[in-house]
Amino acid sequence: MILLDTDVAIDLLRGFAPAVAWLQGLGTTPIGLPGLVLMELVQGCQNKAEQLKVERFCRPHLLLWPTPGDCERALTDFVSFHLTHGVGLLDVLIGHTAVGRNEPLATFNVKHYQVISGPATIQPY
Repeated sequence: MILLDTDVAIDLLRGFAPAVAWLQGLGTTPIGLPGLVLMELVQGCQNKAEQLKVERFCRPHLLLWPTPGDCERALTDFVSFHLTHGVGLLDVLIGHTAVGRNEPLATFNVKHYQVISGPATIQPY
């Protein structure tokens, strides 16, 4: 399984050719979508049509939520690195969702996740 970060999901929603080709190249590899990524995507919608497009995009993917253990590790990292490295709240929660499942996170925002023990980040295209 590969989890998608918000930036990759946005590229896919926009039909960005390299993103679509990458996704098609995965074949039957399952795609996981952290629930917080879905929430970020919905937050960025300007109207109901955009929101419906996001919902249709997300429907076939496995929706994953952080476990209590993921949240505890995220809190520790947030407290430790928010001031020193500018790590964001949602980034630590998304990152620890991937860590808790030992699955890679497809993202171009590697900097956002570098202070988290794991996750394996991949730049997909």
